[in-house]
Amino acid sequence: MTGTRTVAETSLPGLELLRRGKVRDVYALDAEHLLIVATDRISAFDSVLPTQIERKGEVLTALSRFWFERLAHVTPHHLVTTDIERMPDPVRESAETLRGRSMLVRRTEVFPVECVVRGYLAGSGWKDYQRTGEVCGHSLPRGLRESDKLSEPLFTPATKAEEGHDENISESRMREIVGAEVTEHLRDTALALYREAERYARSRGIIIADTKFEFGLDGDGRILLVDEALTPDSSRFWPADLYEPGRSQPSFDKQFVRDYLETLRWDKRPPAPPLPPEVAAATTARYLEAYRLLTGKEL
Repeated sequence: MTGTRTVAETSLPGLELLRRGKVRDVYALDAEHLLIVATDRISAFDSVLPTQIERKGEVLTALSRFWFERLAHVTPHHLVTTDIERMPDPVRESAETLRGRSMLVRRTEVFPVECVVRGYLAGSGWKDYQRTGEVCGHSLPRGLRESDKLSEPLFTPATKAEEGHDENISESRMREIVGAEVTEHLRDTALALYREAERYARSRGIIIADTKFEFGLDGDGRILLVDEALTPDSSRFWPADLYEPGRSQPSFDKQFVRDYLETLRWDKRPPAPPLPPEVAAATTARYLEAYRLLTGKEL
């Protein structure tokens, strides 16, 4: 922990740490279950920043739980519980650190692809379109503006990277990696999840410009939605009432942090610079507001 209000990383007695990602610490519980702990770390431009974002892990966990439950009719998911009192003894012994930021989940063999869905022309998609008139191999009409809504959401898979940058790939390359049948299932499921979530979010005042999903195969051969779901870390969230195509949009996600870092003389190679307290606090406020708008509740 750093100070009393943020969690930079965890070390849990009696539990095996399987991996420490950019944001999450993952522990083995038993043959069928894992513990995923969302810390307050934040990454940008493929670097983990030295500054933590207060309450970020809580927002990621609570919002993922909300979406897993809301979208369970579209696809099964890996979440068992976020209630510390329902978790094994070694987890409960660290309840003070873990409460509100931990998910007990089913183990899966995670497919090595990110299932990215883009509903609007933004980020790397906008840069690709300016250069080639395409987004990840999808040809688009001429004359589109930054942040324009696409006529149909695009499925644009990417390879996963624990370190460094995910790499956009074609659907044909994805078929080579995971097979044609799995590719079709993941594509159709990701698009269905995005369409339903985007409709709901817009009714709550948020535009989901794009997002990424991960899926895994459990011990019974079922494909489950895993990792996180439709959070400010994995998605671009824009305030619907301020939406104006032709420019970049204000956001409820970590684009705010990226925008600050772009003002610095930093070559985007580790180590990343710290964030000023006011930037960190404003990021916390944006994450909490996204949760409030989407769920109708205060966290």
